[in-house]
Amino acid sequence: MELTLNPREVKLTTRTNTIVRRTLPHKELLMIGAWCFVDHYGPTQSVDSMSVARHPHVGLQTVSWLFEGEIEHRDSVGSIQLINPGQLNLMTSGIGISHSELSLEVGKELHGVQLWVALPADSKDVAPHFEHHMDLPNFELNGLKIKLFMGSLQGKSAPAKIYSPIVGAEISGSNLEIEIPIDKSFEHGILLDEGQLEINGKEVNKNQLHFMPAGAGKISIKSKSDFRALLIGGTPFEEEIIMWWNFIGRTHDEIAAMRNDWETQTNRFNSFEDRIGGYIPAPALPNLTLKARGSKR
Repeated sequence: MELTLNPREVKLTTRTNTIVRRTLPHKELLMIGAWCFVDHYGPTQSVDSMSVARHPHVGLQTVSWLFEGEIEHRDSVGSIQLINPGQLNLMTSGIGISHSELSLEVGKELHGVQLWVALPADSKDVAPHFEHHMDLPNFELNGLKIKLFMGSLQGKSAPAKIYSPIVGAEISGSNLEIEIPIDKSFEHGILLDEGQLEINGKEVNKNQLHFMPAGAGKISIKSKSDFRALLIGGTPFEEEIIMWWNFIGRTHDEIAAMRNDWETQTNRFNSFEDRIGGYIPAPALPNLTLKARGSKR
């Protein structure tokens, strides 16, 4: 069944007043393929719009995609990288990594999306690593502009390392009526950043995420004006996982061990210097046993 999800507003960190619009995980849908987290933010000109101190990740990939602005990424494998619109920052945490994010160019708008991809069990303990890609497939399909940053679409493939079949692309256009051929083994989602769309006959508004289950070989899109959106998708994620704070595991004990390693600052995450300083402590574990769940509620 197709779903149109409304975002909920979440404060980015205690250091800033930046509010993000979160559509995944959602009470009606936990994942789209291996995509398990979608935060949509801006445009904002706040002087401290993104100042996220050192914090950990385990068992996932972080995908940073900007529409406007500039962010400095630093991490515990030694990466120092600026990200600009149309470029992909991809960090694979594997067994464990820490990083920080700082917005630059004060006075200019910051506007983008932060996404996470869950690593499957056979890849969850890979060594942490970082990729930055500027040269990405950029093409058109009957007037639809496509910037492909993950996976494959229309015979084109992005260079980023993936661990399960997924796709991620920015799509845009104006006054279009088009059918996009897709992999029918994938479920898909379209996050609308600007404009209004009719997707498979259903009206989708700005900031909403429209979900389409696997089985169809095309997506029908109609627009009466300019629009911009993200298309994400992948084969249904069949494993049960626990997603707690910045960690993905399979058991409560795994999550507890990740938290303990962060709180005691073991070399699982390592340290590094940045312009923000300090680190974000982990929240307390709930007074219950965390249970693994499938990708659909």
